[in-house]
Amino acid sequence: MISEDAALEALAVLGDPVRRGLYRHVTGTPGEVGRDAAAAAVGVSRSLAAFHLDKLVEAGLLEVCFRRLSGRSGPGAGRPSKLYRRAEGERAVSVPPRSYDTASRLLAEVVERAGLDGELQAAARQAGEAEGGTGEEADPVEVLRSRGYEPFWDGERLRLNNCPFHALADQFPALVCGMNLAGIEGLLAGMPDGQAWSAEMDPLPRGCCVALAVTKEV
Repeated sequence: MISEDAALEALAVLGDPVRRGLYRHVTGTPGEVGRDAAAAAVGVSRSLAAFHLDKLVEAGLLEVCFRRLSGRSGPGAGRPSKLYRRAEGERAVSVPPRSYDTASRLLAEVVERAGLDGELQAAARQAGEAEGGTGEEADPVEVLRSRGYEPFWDGERLRLNNCPFHALADQFPALVCGMNLAGIEGLLAGMPDGQAWSAEMDPLPRGCCVALAVTKEV
């Protein structure tokens, strides 16, 4: 587990507005992002973007991989490009310190042991429906974005780049993913245009377990 001091140091790196912009762009983009694209997204030079991106890597907030963007290999293919993506793990700080993650793990373990998956999904669906009914003009994409899912279009499917329950889903995948799907289904059911959407389990390697699609015109 990351220490509180390490988490504070990592989050302090985001105090710079350019770094915040670069971090949001990289983490909100599916796959990896190159220096040129990142620089263009926040309106700075490539060299300045490279400096700040590497600072985010040093802080453990981003990670690096190398890949030839041309797709070619062998002599004459050029050097691999340095690409950035969200680092694994989470950084969270509370003042004073709290242990909500401990309580959530214990509650999930009890629910799983007791076989209360159905009850949890029903509660999640009901809570999602109540939240979905709060705005008459609510857009499902924007509602999911506001809840941290980082939605993006992949052809005709709406994918979710981030799992808000990542730590718990790693430990209790069936329980938490079932709850997540039920919550999103409830959210759609409670929205004016929600009936035009469908949600199903279709996990991304580094994202959410749920994918959505528009089933009819709104």
